[in-house]
Amino acid sequence: MVSEPMTQTHDHAHPHTLSAAEAERWKHDGVRVIPGSQLDPNVPSTPGMDRKAAVNFARVGAQKLWAGTVTIKPDAKTGAHHHGHLESIIYVVRGKARMRWGEQLQFTAEANPGDFIFIPPYVPHQEINASADQILECVLVRSDGQAIAINLDIEPVEKPLTVLWVDPIHRDPAATE
Repeated sequence: MVSEPMTQTHDHAHPHTLSAAEAERWKHDGVRVIPGSQLDPNVPSTPGMDRKAAVNFARVGAQKLWAGTVTIKPDAKTGAHHHGHLESIIYVVRGKARMRWGEQLQFTAEANPGDFIFIPPYVPHQEINASADQILECVLVRSDGQAIAINLDIEPVEKPLTVLWVDPIHRDPAATE
């Protein structure tokens, strides 16, 4: 099945004349560029990581998103935690991320630069820098403008089970034969 690309067009048939006040509002309430040198370190954190906010309600008025960066020093790991009702996406920019998750952090998977990690609501997890000599740098996006980090006291299993993700949409045809 071939799907058509999803595009939307805006009907420009109606007049689009902005008043001076509307133009001034768009000037300051339109697109925002947040310089990487101006991220906010005053966000809930988890031991072992450095989180900084770029986009949230307080900084830009975001209603449904939180975005920022996460760095973890070489050979370091965070404490176990979850983010309440929020969904999280981590994009690995540099380094090698190892994620552990589950009630006893009994599952593990690794991600490399260019990979995305999805974390559903309430899932206990731990981020680990799998490199002994390179910093792990990631971009983090959450499904709400608030920053929630609930630190947990979990006794992890000694040997977690490695889980490989299988894309349910683009399955390898050779794997089903």
